[in-house]
Amino acid sequence: MSLKLKFTFVLFALSILLIVWLGIRVFEELSKSASEDPTVWENDIVAFETAAQVSPPPENAVVFVGSSSIRLWDTLASDMAPIPVIQRGFGGAKLNDLVHYADRLVTAYRPSAVVVFAGSNDITPDDVKSPEQLLNSYQQFVARVRADNPELPIYYIAITPSPMRWEVWPSVQAANAAIKDYSESSSGLFYIDTGPALLNANGEPETDNYAFDTLHLSDKGYRVWTSIIRPVLLRDFPHA
Repeated sequence: MSLKLKFTFVLFALSILLIVWLGIRVFEELSKSASEDPTVWENDIVAFETAAQVSPPPENAVVFVGSSSIRLWDTLASDMAPIPVIQRGFGGAKLNDLVHYADRLVTAYRPSAVVVFAGSNDITPDDVKSPEQLLNSYQQFVARVRADNPELPIYYIAITPSPMRWEVWPSVQAANAAIKDYSESSSGLFYIDTGPALLNANGEPETDNYAFDTLHLSDKGYRVWTSIIRPVLLRDFPHA
C-alpha cells in the first residue's frame, strides 16, 4: 500500500470515527433533553465546576447560560470582546434545568449580568409547553439568580425560529410574547429578539443561518446574533 493510499485510509477511518462519536453525542443529548429531570445534567455541571477550578473564569463577567446554542457558540468570547464572558451552555437544556442549577451556573460567578437562551427545547413538535409554563419557569430563574443581587441585569434572547421546528413557530411566538411583556414591565430585565433577522424575505427561516441539522445556528447565524446582542451589551457596559 502506497503512502498516499495509507494516508487516505487513515483520514477515512478518522472521519468515520468522528461521525460515530458525533452520533453518540447527539443521541445522548437528545435523550437528556427529552427528560424533565434536571439531574440528568449533573455531570455537565460538574464539568463546568472542574474547569473553573483549573482555569478560573474572569471576574465581573457576563454569564451566557442556556442550551446548546450557547454551548456551540465557539466564538462567543471574541464576538463579545471587550466584555468578559463566561460560557455556560449545555446540551438540550430546558428552562427548568436552568432554574435547578442557577446557583452553580450563575450565582457562583458573581456576574455583572446574565444572558439567557433557553426554551427552544420546551417547545418541540413532540412536546409543546404553554406560554404560561415557560413564563413561570423564567420568573423562577430570575428570582433564583437575583436572590443575592436584586439589581442583576438579565437579558433573555428570544427563542429563535428554525427549519426543523418551524411547525411550532406560532407556539414559540406566544411564549416569546409572554416573556417579552414580563421583561418590559420589570426593572433590569431585557428582551433581545434575533428572530426577524434570521428569516428570509418570505418570513421563513433563512437556511444559510442554520447548521446542517437545520436546528442550530451556522457561523452566519452566529454573526447575526453577534450583530444584535453585542451592541445591546456594549450600550449597558460601555467601559467593559
